[in-house]
This record gives sequence, C-alpha cells and structure tokens, in this order.
Amino acid sequence: MDEAMQLASADDSTKKMSDLVAEVARALVDKPEEVSVETIHDGDGTLLRLHVAPSDVGKVIGKQGRTARSIRTVLSAASMKLKRRFSLDIVEETRVS
Repeated sequence: MDEAMQLASADDSTKKMSDLVAEVARALVDKPEEVSVETIHDGDGTLLRLHVAPSDVGKVIGKQGRTARSIRTVLSAASMKLKRRFSLDIVEETRVS
C-alpha cells in the first residue's frame, strides 16, 4: 500500500515539475505551441527533456546559458520541496527537410 502511494506521489510531482518547466518555457518562446517536456525516470531522479522550436532554442538557453541556469535553479528549489531529484536537458533538434 505504501509503495502505491509513493508511486502516485512521484507521478504527481513529476507532472507538477514538467508543467512548471513547460510554463516557464512557453513564456519565453515565440512558438509556445511547440513546447513539450519529456520525462525520463532514472533510478533516484527524473530527467526532464525540454523540446522547443529550433528558432526558440536560443531564447530558452539565453546569453551564456543564463536563462537555462535560472530555469534549472527554479527546478532545483522546487524539487527540494518535493524531496525528489529533477534535472533538465534542453534538446536542440535540427530538422531535416
């Protein structure tokens, strides 16, 4: 019973964190409809992979990575409250025509 509650809590916290990252990214980009967050569970933590339009990658990363670092700081602070480890990857996709 405790395991089921922990899994439900983990899924809920993962959803909250992916929503947080997606909302921050949508506020920064020109094409918010192309923002998506993929979650990958890894043993002791969760990896959030942020996908944005190729033209918006620079806006999410920022000058010298400052915006990306700030997003990771917010993610880290929120994850401390949830007592789970989350990390963020910003995926740079090049589309082949």
